[in-house]
Amino acid sequence: MLAYPSSIDLSDGTLRYLTTRLRARQREIGTRWRRLPVGRQALLVLAHLRCGDTYARLAAGFGFGVATVYRYIREVIDVLAAAAPTLTEAMKTVRAKAFVILDGTLLPIDRITADTPYYSGKHKRHGMNVQVLTDPFGRLLWASPALPAHDLTAARRHGIIDALTEPDVKCWADKAYQGAGRIVRAPFRGRRLKGWKRRHNSTHAKIRCLGEQAMATLKGWRLLRRLRCSTNRITDIVKAVVVLHHAST
Repeated sequence: MLAYPSSIDLSDGTLRYLTTRLRARQREIGTRWRRLPVGRQALLVLAHLRCGDTYARLAAGFGFGVATVYRYIREVIDVLAAAAPTLTEAMKTVRAKAFVILDGTLLPIDRITADTPYYSGKHKRHGMNVQVLTDPFGRLLWASPALPAHDLTAARRHGIIDALTEPDVKCWADKAYQGAGRIVRAPFRGRRLKGWKRRHNSTHAKIRCLGEQAMATLKGWRLLRRLRCSTNRITDIVKAVVVLHHAST
């Protein structure tokens, strides 16, 4: 088998943050010995999340079995997911913003027979829906658990609409959120709009497009571009990515 050196486009601070959290976890459970030291285990997980490397590739690169790789990665993802902010915690930050942008994204997945994920007619593929809140500059504030649902249905089931309505936070969203209520500002439907409706949609698009930066932030973690795991694990993976993103900014 051929091998070559590679790199991960993350800072040393992200590795140090993850190493510190993992060391605290191992101290908490009383771990005495591991085949990999905490720094190498943290590097293993970052390679999986950021680069999308498979268990088999990581096992060959780090020199031990696939089952061990799976256990190490699952342990770290669980530790990170437990530290992810809830919607209630995120709303403390949201209330201080002039407005927020709400959008959803489909995380594509290969496993469709056993897990029956949501089929998107727009994207023509199976996947799980994740809702994202961003600040006026397009910075990622919060990402929801994964659901097999349409954008508006997912937003309602997560309680996002109600959470934004109570403090009267202004929110911009796309056409998929029409009917969400007065708190969510969506563009007008139609291809032949004229006059003030057309100008409204143009201004709305300029504001809402900043939310695409948060989607790019999520998809920058290449594992989320093509998931091969059970749909039950996607939520924890998304939470882990959000925690690492906040730690690196």
